[in-house]
Formats: sequence, structure tokens, C-alpha cells
Amino acid sequence: MDIIACIKRVAATDSKIKIGADGKSIDPAGVEFVLNPYDEYAVEQALRTKEAAGKGSVTVVALGGADVQKELRTCLAMGADKAVLIKDGGVAHDAYSTAEILAAWIKTVPHDLVFCGRQAVDGDNSQTGARLATLLGMSCVTDVEKLALDGNTFTAERAIEGGREVVKGTLPAVLTTDKGLNEPRYPNLKGIMAAKKKPLEELAAAAVAPASKVASLALPPERPPVKMLGEGAAAVGALIAALRNEAKVL
Repeated sequence: MDIIACIKRVAATDSKIKIGADGKSIDPAGVEFVLNPYDEYAVEQALRTKEAAGKGSVTVVALGGADVQKELRTCLAMGADKAVLIKDGGVAHDAYSTAEILAAWIKTVPHDLVFCGRQAVDGDNSQTGARLATLLGMSCVTDVEKLALDGNTFTAERAIEGGREVVKGTLPAVLTTDKGLNEPRYPNLKGIMAAKKKPLEELAAAAVAPASKVASLALPPERPPVKMLGEGAAAVGALIAALRNEAKVL
């Protein structure tokens, strides 16, 4: 079975973000960049699927600059067989162009199953996996929290409002992974050493322009200081007055 895991390099969620000089991007100075957390589940599930089958290959692919090699090497150290870096040329791609570029490459290689994280923690748009499936003409289930494979058939389970949904389908397929699907492994020393000898291919991205652009980027306004209205029952009147006259929610 040939399995592909799509990953992205993102700013760590505990990093202190500053707006760049262009007003449209973040200032990378002092920011820690990591493998997108949801993509960790995608890579782990790809590895587990290969291990359960007893044969096959796992290829991780990313769209980005040369700095993404670090995250790709991490995936190789986890156990992936090959990594591919599609160099974006510095273009700020959106979900549309990212899916188009990834799909163009995936069509050139054998693939039975494609895993993506449910979303990237920077953009939070949850579109790339579904767009990929559409472009590739493949089955798709998003936000998968439980997965079982039986030959060419898969059964995926995910949370929906008020319950659980079970979806059955056939391969090839694109599945996006959510928390709870697995516990991603940590690269061990043996894996880290082996990763240095595994292939990491670099190629130029197809010429696809993003469908949207960031017009401006701004941090949320600082919260106003807390206003103390009193203590106990004596403060109720002042609280009601503040909600009515200042917050205007009554």
C-alpha cells in the first residue's frame, strides 16, 4: 500500500506572535516553528497503516521553503520512508493553491491512501484535505477519530453535533485526522540516525496562484482592565446598571 501524508510547518501555538513589517504576515524572529499538531496524527496513522499491512511505503510531502526540511526530517525519523519538499518560491499559498499543487504532484506517484491533518493551526480553514479529494476524484472523510481498514474498504468514525457518525468507503481515499485517532510517536535515536540516510526530494511547485490574499494582519485589541463594582449583594445594582448602560446587553 502506497500512503501519502501531507504536512505543514506552522508557528507553535505557545509562541508570542508579532506582526511583520509588511502588515500581512507574522515576524518570524523568535518564533518556534513546528510540525502542525494535527498533521502528527496523519503521519502516525500512515505509519500504523503500513505496519498493519506489513508492506508498503509512507511518503510525507510539504509545500514550503527550505526551512520545512526540519519537519520533514522529523517525519522520516518517526518512520516515514521518503520525504518530498515542493518549494513554493516564497508565495503565500492559500487552501486552493495548496490543494492544486499537492494534487498535481500526487497524481504523478502511486497512492492508495492520503492522510492530512484536519486543519493547520495557523489558518484553521480545514479545506485542504477535502479540496485534495475533489481534485483527485477520491473518497473523503474529514475529522476522523477512529479508523479501521479491511482490504480495500475503510470504516471511519468521527464526532458530529450530538453524536457520532460512522462512514464506510473504498480506497483510494483522502482522510483528515483529528485528536483521539492515535498517539503520535516520538522519534528515537535509531530513527533520527536512519532519517539522515532517507531520501528527501525537492522539486518546484506547479505555477498556481492563490485564490485569496491576506489584505492585513492585526493582533486582537487588548482587553480593558477589570472594573470592580463592589462585593456581594451590594454590587448587584451596580452590575445591572453597567450591563445596561455600558455593555448594553440588557
